[in-house]
Amino acid sequence: MATPERLIEATRALLWERGYAGTSPKAILQRSGVGVGSMYHHFDGKAGLARAATERSAQELMDAAEAHFSGPGPATRRIASYLLRERDVLRGCPVGRLAMDPDVVENPRLRAPLDELFGWLRTRLADLVEEARSAGEIDARLDPQAVGATLAAVVQGGYVMARSAESTEPFEAAVRGALQLIGYEGDG
Repeated sequence: MATPERLIEATRALLWERGYAGTSPKAILQRSGVGVGSMYHHFDGKAGLARAATERSAQELMDAAEAHFSGPGPATRRIASYLLRERDVLRGCPVGRLAMDPDVVENPRLRAPLDELFGWLRTRLADLVEEARSAGEIDARLDPQAVGATLAAVVQGGYVMARSAESTEPFEAAVRGALQLIGYEGDG
């Protein structure tokens, strides 16, 4: 693996484990196995490397979600597929956890990948809700933008509640509730 890739992957793992404030350049170098000169040759310090790592994580999350969103079947089934997909719930979201870090939120450069991911997710879910509404799958009175935002919040909030409880049950309950709200009863 090339040096920039090793740095990005090490930073991704550390950001997920420790957050931005808890991820030091020393830890990145130790995890990646590269020298300090390499880090500053390829990136403009911790913030630049964290931005690259967060962009990579966000893109992977968008790609994984889109695989469900663009899959076969009615819109509610595709939303359900996304909500029910396998996740490491107790580890939380590798991007969402950064939204709780003041150093990230206060820095527009570091916050940008979060804004892009969550904006895309809300819009994509709203589009699917509109598709389901137009097809008569769900109540025509539902506001697609509000329901899309709610579905995105179910996942992120579910991670927080599950981590706090040290149990996947709060996440699973939130997903069950979201599926009930969109009237999804399964394929059976």
